[in-house]
This record gives sequence, structure tokens and C-alpha cells, in this order.
Amino acid sequence: MSETFPALHDSHLQPIAPESLRPPFSSHKPRILILYGSLREVSYSRLLAFEVRRLLERLGCEVRVFDPAGLPLPDEAPVSHPKVQELRDLSQWSEGQVWISPERHGAMTGIMKAQIDWIPLSVGSVRPTQGKTLAVMEVSGGSQSFNAVNQLRILGRWMRMITIPNQSSVAKAFQEFDADGRMKPSSYYDRVVDVCEELVKFTILTRDASSYLTDRYSERREEAAELEKRVSLKSI
Repeated sequence: MSETFPALHDSHLQPIAPESLRPPFSSHKPRILILYGSLREVSYSRLLAFEVRRLLERLGCEVRVFDPAGLPLPDEAPVSHPKVQELRDLSQWSEGQVWISPERHGAMTGIMKAQIDWIPLSVGSVRPTQGKTLAVMEVSGGSQSFNAVNQLRILGRWMRMITIPNQSSVAKAFQEFDADGRMKPSSYYDRVVDVCEELVKFTILTRDASSYLTDRYSERREEAAELEKRVSLKSI
């Protein structure tokens, strides 16, 4: 078997640098954005979002919860719409995110999907969500299901996010919150705590090495080719 690599451009293949994976940790609080996928007056995904916010703040994070009320459908309004700008600014600000959707007809809600669709994959050469951490959760009115969290995982991968292994699915959510909107003690609550802990750990572990973790051979090649093309055009 040949040990040569005729298709490989050696100049763009960089040796792995372990020291780049262990930069000094930032001292500021991890910045977490929470999105939820319902506009109902009594929304269990919203109640879960607020419960998650409390837990993340207890764990030392700075947290923002985006209210999807008033957000237009994708392509219904320009990106200059105030709610779209608010969402994009919060996404850019965040170092990690939590996506919480009800499961409706075996899938995430349209409200959840619309928020994600408004967050761009790229703005020029910048990929706004690349390398950010992500936790996924869902609530359902019936028995426990994982359809929505599975779909959210696919979207997280598409957005080039680091989706943590743990997740939460709260079944019969109407039974899991008290009259004050607080989540009752249960195995579901314990799993939510697990997910929050894991998200904070992964965020602290990866945020300072994010640019190195997402530095890719293929993109280095593309950038070099574009630069060579620009230089060639200038010389004409």
C-alpha cells in the first residue's frame, strides 16, 4: 500500500498543536442564549426556559432568553427587522445556546424553526454559530419522545455548533410545573440539571479554543486559492 498522498496539499496540513487546545481560560461568565418554541399564554417550553435560566445563573453564567413574540417568518421581512436584529445580536453575543421546543405532530414547532432559520450560517467570511456550544431540550404533552431533540441536533450540526451529548425530554409537561411555574422535583428535573451542568463545562472547556477547533484544512485551501486568484488578477 502506498504511503504517499497525491491528493494532499502538504502546505495546508498543519500538525496538531496540543498547546492551542489549552489556552488560558477566560475569566468572564459564560454567555448563554436560550431559545424556546411557543407563543402560548401558558407555555411549558417557556417555563422550562426560565427554569434553565435560573440553573445556569446558579452555575455562574450570564443568560439571555429570547422572546419569539413578534418575530416574522423567514423571508417575510428584511433582516433589518428589530426582532431579527435582536435575535442575531444575541446569537452573536452568546458562547453557548439552549434550544427548547415543544413536540408538535412529531416534530419541533414552526416557531422554533423560524428562530433558527433567521440565524445566518455565514456573514461574509464569518460563521456566527460555528464552535458555540449547544444543549437541546423538548417538552411534550404525552409520553416521552425524542423527535424534536433529534431534529434540533441535526440543525445544531448544520450550524457547526458543538452539541453536547446529554439532552432533556420532559413528558406530560403539564404535570411537571407547579402553580407558580416552577418545575417540580422529578427525574426530569434532575436530567435538566445534568444538561445545564454539562453545557457550562463544555462551554468553559471549548470557548477559548473555538477558533482552533474549527480551523479546517479545506477552508485553508480555499482561502489560499482565493488569495492566489486575487493576486493574479492584480498582476494583469
